[in-house]
Amino acid sequence: MKQKVRISLYSIIVTIVAISLYVFVIVKCFEKGEMLPFWIVTSAMILLVVSMLIYMPVSVKANDEALKVRRPLKSKVIPISEIEMIERITPTMNERRLLGSGGWFGYWGWFSERDLGKYFAYYGKSSECFFIRLKNGRQYMLGCNNPDMMVEHLKEIKSSIS
Repeated sequence: MKQKVRISLYSIIVTIVAISLYVFVIVKCFEKGEMLPFWIVTSAMILLVVSMLIYMPVSVKANDEALKVRRPLKSKVIPISEIEMIERITPTMNERRLLGSGGWFGYWGWFSERDLGKYFAYYGKSSECFFIRLKNGRQYMLGCNNPDMMVEHLKEIKSSIS
């Protein structure tokens, strides 16, 4: 089963505003001949785009062996046999971003919540999330178009291999 990740309207707005501001500043620095600020802002923009390409979730796919979070440059592969718990959860308003994106092309990176602890997130909309905990203690908040269907599918796979 494969489900796409939809990016929230908030994330779309944050992304468009941020890109617009960066492009505006880059153009103004270049026009004024201020090369140091131009290179600093250009480098920051390149760093943000590269981070987006590495981490932004595009889709979630599950088969009998693994759960894959597809990203533009590389997929995150989680073996089904390593999953201890799968649950449909929506991140709370008390979620704290430790390191990552809180809207730049979705939500990805390290987050923390009082009830869940620290986890790595790959989602586009908080209303379309589910949570997994691995046997080694790592935790992930993932998102896709139909999270209820994905959770049920993963639970069926998990129960068939147990």
